[in-house]
Amino acid sequence: MALSPKLEIRQGQTLIMTPQLMQAIKLLQMSSLDLTSYVEAEMERNPLLERSEGDGGGAERDDPGADDGAREAASGENDGEWLRSELSDTSREIADKLDTDLGNIYPDDPGTRVSADAGGEPTQRDAWQMGLGGGSGAGGSGDGYNLEAFVASGVSLQDHLAAQMVLAFTDPVERIVARAMIDNLDEAGYLRFDLDEMADRMGLERHRLEAVLKVLQTFEPTGVFATSLPECLRLQLIEKNRYDPAMACLIENIELLARHDLAGLKALCGVDDEDLAEMIGELRALDPKPGSSFGETLVQPVVPDVIVRPARDGGWSVELNSETLPKVLVNQTYYAEISTQARGEKEKAFLTDCLQTANWLAKSLDQRARTIMKVASEIVRQQDAFLAYGVQHLRPLNLRTIAEAISMHESTVSRVTSNKYMATPRGIFELKYFFSAAIASSGGGDAHSAEAVRHRIRTLIDAEAPDNILSDDTIVKILKDDGVDIARRTVAKYRESMRIGSSVQRRREKRARGG
Repeated sequence: MALSPKLEIRQGQTLIMTPQLMQAIKLLQMSSLDLTSYVEAEMERNPLLERSEGDGGGAERDDPGADDGAREAASGENDGEWLRSELSDTSREIADKLDTDLGNIYPDDPGTRVSADAGGEPTQRDAWQMGLGGGSGAGGSGDGYNLEAFVASGVSLQDHLAAQMVLAFTDPVERIVARAMIDNLDEAGYLRFDLDEMADRMGLERHRLEAVLKVLQTFEPTGVFATSLPECLRLQLIEKNRYDPAMACLIENIELLARHDLAGLKALCGVDDEDLAEMIGELRALDPKPGSSFGETLVQPVVPDVIVRPARDGGWSVELNSETLPKVLVNQTYYAEISTQARGEKEKAFLTDCLQTANWLAKSLDQRARTIMKVASEIVRQQDAFLAYGVQHLRPLNLRTIAEAISMHESTVSRVTSNKYMATPRGIFELKYFFSAAIASSGGGDAHSAEAVRHRIRTLIDAEAPDNILSDDTIVKILKDDGVDIARRTVAKYRESMRIGSSVQRRREKRARGG
């Protein structure tokens, strides 16, 4: 059979991922914060996009709060006028009694210098009075002082330690080493690098680094520059003069304390129950993360994308959170104005591309909102019992059930439920929370949700008595009596996923608390 090149014509259908389709899929799985950032970037690149401020964007004449604001402004202005007149009268009376100007008596006081009313530069007192009276104040905004502008920024751990380093070290090389160690601290105040590696990188001997580290470990807060938790606790105990041989043995075997093996600790440390309880109490009073009290960690609250409220007819009202939906408009007027002034083909192509991109973005945002609404409404319909009675009534649910109910693909439902949250009367939950595996019923009835079974296991363990700790086999028996067909290994897996110890660990812990 001879091989030779030839041409053939074939006809077929394929799905091509256009840029617009890729953008729609990308928007669908974005969180509200990522979506806002993406829309802001698109608005910077596209001159035809502008934000829709809504009904509350501008100042309305019939705003009921406008009168209150005017009254507050007038009140603030009257207070400022009263304060300026009072200070002015008091200063004049003092000057008349002393037969001289106050500036001659207190030449170093900036508040007694010539004021702005007399034609000179405004003083600090004048600026303060202007701020109280609704004047220009700090920044000249006309709204008085902005108190947030005077709030001191938080001191970071590195800045706090650098201030102590300047006083503790005079040698330039030691300061460089100390600065490098300070910069390598993590948020908890631990030193996370190898001294040998740092010595090779800096071309110094290890003992010089150890000498610098020994000094740094005396800095405040006590416990910083430790390389492990036992060392951090040891530094704090040395500072309190409580690091004796028994406490040293306890710290060296701290993993036994984590397992609540009190009998082993008593044998190793050579102490009785009372002394061991006192030593454990001292350890609990220490700070395992001495550096966490410095700096400002930004905590971003969860903003729900969907809000569910009880309806008057006994059902549930599902609505989108308007605060998480960026509203954009396509400025057709601006496009019509500048399209007639475009000269070259490149400018016309740019404007056409901007118009198509803007229209597609607005359409994609609208479609995203509709899709989220469809999925959320079906989830609420499927999990009605959970909203009414609690997690023990959570039904087993998968993506296919929702996809078939709303005539969408499973991948679309998966993207919608990613990084989206729902606010319900029972709290804020991620949409994926409502999807859980099914556990068969021992009586042949409806299956149970895995999340509901986890809740049941936690409830049983929380209610157990110290002298009647439930083993995994006992929990399996109780659940089967309640109609849940579950294996022992599944109970152990769910228990470990909730970070609940075994029956032996729980027995030791509850006995220690009782003692």
